[in-house]
Amino acid sequence: MAELLGLRDKLKERALGAPALAAFCLADNRLNLDVYLDGCRRFLQLFEGRRGEVLQVEFLRLSSNDRLLGTTLDILPHLKHLKSLVIKGGHARDEFGSCQHGSLTSLPADMGNLRCLTHLDLTFNSLSTLPSCILHLSSLRVLLVSHNRLVVLPEDFGCLSKLTFFSAMKNQLKDLPRSIGDLAVLQDLDLSENALEFIPEEVGNLHNCTELDLSGNCLSSIPDSLANLKCLRRLHLHSNLLVTVPASLARLPNLSRLDLQNNCLRAVPPEIQTLPFVRLRGNPLGETEPSPQAGNCKASAALGSDQLFTVTSEGCKVILACGIHFYFPPGAASDPLQIYFRTLAPDPQCVKLQHHDVLLSRVLELQPHGAKFQQEVQISMPYASPQTLHQREVVVRTFSGQSWSDLRTRVEQKRKSKHVAHCSVLHFSWFLVVSRLVQNECKVPIEGTLLFSSVDPNIKVTFPPGVTEQTRTVKMQVCEITADAGCRASPLLCLSQDSLMDFLRPVRIQLPLPPGVTGINLDQSRLHLLHGDLQGQTWDDITSQVVLEFTHLYAVFEVTHFSWYWLWYTTKTYIGGIAKKVYERLRMYQVNFIALQRKKDPEQVLLQCVPKHKVDPVLKKLQDRYRGPEPSDMVEMFEGEQFFAAFEGGISIVMDRPDCVDGRLSFTFYSHLKNMKEIYVTSSVDRKDQAVKGQVSFYRGAVPESIPEEASRRRRGPDSLWLVTLPIKLPRLKPRWGENPGALNGFSFPPLNLGNAETGYLTQANLLSIARRMGADWQTIGLNLGLTYQQIERDLDKQILDMLFSWAQQNSEDPDCVSKLITAMKESGRQDIADEVETIIELGRQKYRESIRRVGLEQDSTQRTGFHMRSLCVAGEAMS
Repeated sequence: MAELLGLRDKLKERALGAPALAAFCLADNRLNLDVYLDGCRRFLQLFEGRRGEVLQVEFLRLSSNDRLLGTTLDILPHLKHLKSLVIKGGHARDEFGSCQHGSLTSLPADMGNLRCLTHLDLTFNSLSTLPSCILHLSSLRVLLVSHNRLVVLPEDFGCLSKLTFFSAMKNQLKDLPRSIGDLAVLQDLDLSENALEFIPEEVGNLHNCTELDLSGNCLSSIPDSLANLKCLRRLHLHSNLLVTVPASLARLPNLSRLDLQNNCLRAVPPEIQTLPFVRLRGNPLGETEPSPQAGNCKASAALGSDQLFTVTSEGCKVILACGIHFYFPPGAASDPLQIYFRTLAPDPQCVKLQHHDVLLSRVLELQPHGAKFQQEVQISMPYASPQTLHQREVVVRTFSGQSWSDLRTRVEQKRKSKHVAHCSVLHFSWFLVVSRLVQNECKVPIEGTLLFSSVDPNIKVTFPPGVTEQTRTVKMQVCEITADAGCRASPLLCLSQDSLMDFLRPVRIQLPLPPGVTGINLDQSRLHLLHGDLQGQTWDDITSQVVLEFTHLYAVFEVTHFSWYWLWYTTKTYIGGIAKKVYERLRMYQVNFIALQRKKDPEQVLLQCVPKHKVDPVLKKLQDRYRGPEPSDMVEMFEGEQFFAAFEGGISIVMDRPDCVDGRLSFTFYSHLKNMKEIYVTSSVDRKDQAVKGQVSFYRGAVPESIPEEASRRRRGPDSLWLVTLPIKLPRLKPRWGENPGALNGFSFPPLNLGNAETGYLTQANLLSIARRMGADWQTIGLNLGLTYQQIERDLDKQILDMLFSWAQQNSEDPDCVSKLITAMKESGRQDIADEVETIIELGRQKYRESIRRVGLEQDSTQRTGFHMRSLCVAGEAMS
């Protein structure tokens, strides 16, 4: 994906010229350069060519994965008007799809002179200490240093007297400075997923704190002073080592959430236990002795797909929400150890499947990578049921840091549709479940040995004495196939070894003759022994190079090196080319594509690539909620092959999705995974008067390694990468409130402007931009805006957009509505959005005053002017 983004930027640069493209990024008082691979270079170009404008920038975003970051940092102290600065990593990914931390380790000392800076985001970097210049930022209100390597905070951290929001989530903090209690106006403190063992009593001085997150640490107790936090609404203490909690927490007047899950609490004060909002799952309540099956020893199924848990020397049992189980026996970890886990969508660039392997699960990542245990940890991973286990076996595959290897695996079928793979490990890294051809192996000593296939006992390999000087391991796999019409073929045999040296003496191989052929009716001129390379790219007829011996049922020959071997019986010529096509077909799957729209919300589209035999069951399961065209024609795809979906004909999707490449949605096909995505689409066409009839087309992308180029090409159509096209229809919009509703980016909202000309306006475009940035905080913001739970559940079917516009419709005539919106954003921990709204309003006021002065109108005549819409347009342009 990075290569595609780089190619896109190069094409733009070639068309516009580098300076023009850099200038294109500068919009009024903001610079968003973190979306470009060379954002720092563009910043330097702008600073050189348009210095005066750059010095007025108030909002700046940069990527710390940029190689020119150091040079750019030296310029930042000159941006005296800067209010919001974001220097984040995580824009690049490693070979396993994990976000790479940025290169930022410090900041220039002069940055402490940025007196206007109120918002600083340094997440996903490599900070081991907090830069000293931060303590001199006198106006700083929001500080984010999550996902760094901080071990300690400075002793005088409390000098940031205006700080209202501080997040140091996912660092390595072991303790806190006592001065943290001096942050008198702090409202939101997030210290989750660190290594804190102690919380100072001074935390109880944070009298304005509304949310405190201490989850995922090593706390065995918390100070009684937390009962002084009278404004506290939410207290997160899950996934610690707590053995007790103070009963005084129950007397906090505004507390509405207390999460104590996954600790070591064996007793809880009655005042706490009876609170309606307390969460206690995953604690050994009522137990008198430590049990490796409970308490911190059991992380509940509430654990999501991207969290952590703590393991102690007592051992524990952990159950993840995705169904993965762990068992840590007592003594497996000598000291308390935090385990971070997440499940990843498999990326063919890092998941190396062997020939004929089938992926059955997502990738499980466990950190810290390479963590060693004193005793084996048991892992149980659920997986998709394979179509057939004949000639195949299920194994857990793990990555050592350099190569993938298969673990000894035990398979259990708990129910008809639920399968679990069990394995034991002494280290943590990446794990996945695959189905492979049954593998038989043996050690070959100097004395020689015999290896049989468990799939077909008639296949055997004889190693004579003296075949090797040192013991080596040999592996055998067998695949039965059906040849083309007019041909017969034996099972396909693959032999491999752990040595690069050929054998010292010939190895004797016995293969059964093709079906229907015996030593009596055999015509040797029609029998061919084919040898394939390890990648299966070429198949050579080696019949004339070996001595074939025949019995009534078998053919026997000798070789000195291992690879693929195959007996064919046919009158056809060019047998190698025929075998190559048959072999390619073994690795292909026949699939159909479906594109369905939700009946209640046609803008929500489900796209899926389904193996041919699963199409009818999938459609039957979806027919109650979705409607759409018939499935596409059948096409063939390889396991691990990449493909794209592109919306056409006036329909589009949001382009800033991480899986969106040049306007196309990226997929990877795995035959036993869902290969499904559900997205919202919009249309640039006005849908007030007519429906929009568009389409979605699927195109091939990258194919797995070792696949011949000609095998990946489409054999028909003008575009060799085109697969299929399915119709999509967005219906005409219906009014939702009142009459004559206006259309806004495909959503049916009425014309709406929030505020007035003198105090400032927020336009529809402003509200739409704000709504798209709220993310998971939308419900909290809705409550802080004064909406009821019933309104959120009943009226807000489009969640964020409908929530914001529903509130705006009710409050559009309120002179204080914009102030309420800003206050709600701040109370919800979204200071960044609040700052941006304030900037938009101020810019609108300035433009309005200028327009009034330009025509000589007095202040009291604003209601009679036509500059109302001009002010709206200016504010809309500022937000865009």
